[in-house]
Formats: sequence, structure tokens, C-alpha cells
Amino acid sequence: MALVQAALKTQLATLFNSMKGAPMSEADFADQLASIINNHIKTATVTVNPGIAVATPQGPGSTTAPGTGSLS
Repeated sequence: MALVQAALKTQLATLFNSMKGAPMSEADFADQLASIINNHIKTATVTVNPGIAVATPQGPGSTTAPGTGSLS
């Protein structure tokens, strides 16, 4: 899935608005901000092109189709 900037913006706005009613420590703010950014980045889909060199028990080869991965 592509990263959706609007989703990140909404989560950040929610964090900033929550500080108006109940201020939080810098450490708590940093933890929440880091979690929002980290979780957002992990929603990305990584697509790799075919032709990546691989080693197999039968010898060297390469991938033949695109592949999809995720970030962790």
C-alpha cells in the first residue's frame, strides 16, 4: 500500500490537539510521535523488480517476477 500523507497528518493533528487539554512531558510526546511515524512507515509496500540474483541448491539464478515485501 502506498503511504497516505493525509492519514499521517490526521494522526499528528490528533496528537497535537491532545496536548491542549492535558500537556504531556517531552518524553511522552517524543514516544507518541515516534510511534505514529514508525507505524506509518510500516504501512508501506515495497516492490522489487525481477532479475535479482539468488543462490539456490541447484546453483545461481535470479528472480523471474516482481516481489512484494513489507517493512518491519
